[in-house]
Amino acid sequence: MAYSEEQGGVPCGFIRQNSSNSVSLDFEPNTEYRFVEQLEERYKCAFCHSVLHNPHQTGCGHRFCQHCILSLRELNAVPLCPVDKEVIKSQEDHLQQCLFQAVQCSNEHCQESVLRKNLKEHLSAYCQFREEKCLYCKKDVVVINLQNHEENMCPEYPVSCPNKCLQIIPRTEVDEHLAVCPEAEQDCPFKQYGCPVKDKRGNLQEHEHSALRDHMLLVLEKNLQLEKQISDLHRSLERKESKIQQLTETVNKFEKEFKQFAQLFGKNGSFLSNIQLLASHLDKSAWLEAQVRQLLQMANQQETKFDLRALMEAIDTVKQKITLLETHDQRIVVLEGETNKHHVHINIHKAQLNKNEERFKLLEGACYNGKLIWKVTDYKMKKREALEGHTVSIFSQPFYTSRCGYRLCARAYLNGDGSGKGTHLSLYFVVMRGEFDSLLQWPFRQRVTLMLLDQSGKKNHIMETFKADPNSSSFKRPDGEMNIASGCPRFVAHSTLENAKNTYIKDDTLFLKVAVDLTDLEDL
Repeated sequence: MAYSEEQGGVPCGFIRQNSSNSVSLDFEPNTEYRFVEQLEERYKCAFCHSVLHNPHQTGCGHRFCQHCILSLRELNAVPLCPVDKEVIKSQEDHLQQCLFQAVQCSNEHCQESVLRKNLKEHLSAYCQFREEKCLYCKKDVVVINLQNHEENMCPEYPVSCPNKCLQIIPRTEVDEHLAVCPEAEQDCPFKQYGCPVKDKRGNLQEHEHSALRDHMLLVLEKNLQLEKQISDLHRSLERKESKIQQLTETVNKFEKEFKQFAQLFGKNGSFLSNIQLLASHLDKSAWLEAQVRQLLQMANQQETKFDLRALMEAIDTVKQKITLLETHDQRIVVLEGETNKHHVHINIHKAQLNKNEERFKLLEGACYNGKLIWKVTDYKMKKREALEGHTVSIFSQPFYTSRCGYRLCARAYLNGDGSGKGTHLSLYFVVMRGEFDSLLQWPFRQRVTLMLLDQSGKKNHIMETFKADPNSSSFKRPDGEMNIASGCPRFVAHSTLENAKNTYIKDDTLFLKVAVDLTDLEDL
């Protein structure tokens, strides 16, 4: 449709419709024409029933000649369509609801303009600024940031152990795992006694067993050193005590002499000589007292400095450890505890082996011819989990275009995604990061066919085919584990898929197929 804005156009402001971008044929009014073929109704005026002259279309979809629609307006203040009695609106009112008018996407930061009729589908399925739940932490994330969120911020995103112990763990559990990781390096428990060994946690227990005698010798050597230090301290204290005793005896001797001189001072002698003698003895007494105080202070400092309680406790602890090592029954208890720890590590390795076995099964079942047959079992349960928001989408096993080709997979939303949510099964094609990406041509350009296989043998398969858009980020060389999926949000309606008359689901199982056209694809 196009608005009539030419000179001499319709002054009433209704919508004019041309069959193409070229100038339309204008037939003379009130003139009878004969056509080679019978004239279709859509080319007739809904008022005069003749061939349309300068045609215009109302909001309710009926077409009128220019002079007919003007006549309708002259007859009524509010012109009504003679077919369905709908009010004939001017083009200004129509613009507010015209499905072919370009409108701005309402998502924040999205600058894209789309036709109004495509806006809902754009918001739910194609806008790069729409929100979608993270597959791992279930938080709503803007689609354009989803890959960066998963690889750098998502707390539940699976990452490899930094120590390369082959375990895959959620990002939030890395620190907890490192505390028990068998590949983490750790000092020997006997480091404080002089053992220099530093090895992986899983190897230290073997080291403790093999170096038991060496560790006992280190503990004994440390014990001898401590006993020697204690013996030296005891001797030093004995010397100090002997010195103090000597000084005490000297003080007592001078006190006796002082008393004698005091008696002598009271009986005879001149006053001046007695005073001088007394001052001399007082000086000696003061000196002796100062010496005694200094020695006592030194003794107290030595006692504080060489506090033996902590040392004695350390020696007792060492002796207990030696006794523990030498006692057979206690050693058995220790060994039993270590055996239990070994069982824990063995169970961890068994779990890792099971994971590796599952991975090998996937690799053994992988296809290398560009075709994937995906068997989806327990359909009802998985659809219910998607409906409840627990697991909204599922991934197929990887498949390849050749042994050294593109690594691909499929992604299905059993309860629908985007415009197909709640009504359709949505099926997408995903380009994954592969081992030989540096040797392949990018972006991915091949034609892809998505199929739902009919299990009745009649081959009434449902299929959709598209060619990869080289300008889409979905087909560039992957920066992370996989690109954003691309495909069909409304691949097959639930009413068709689950209809008992059809045989797309049998024994609660359906089969999906993805085929990549390998034409012109270089084989490495």
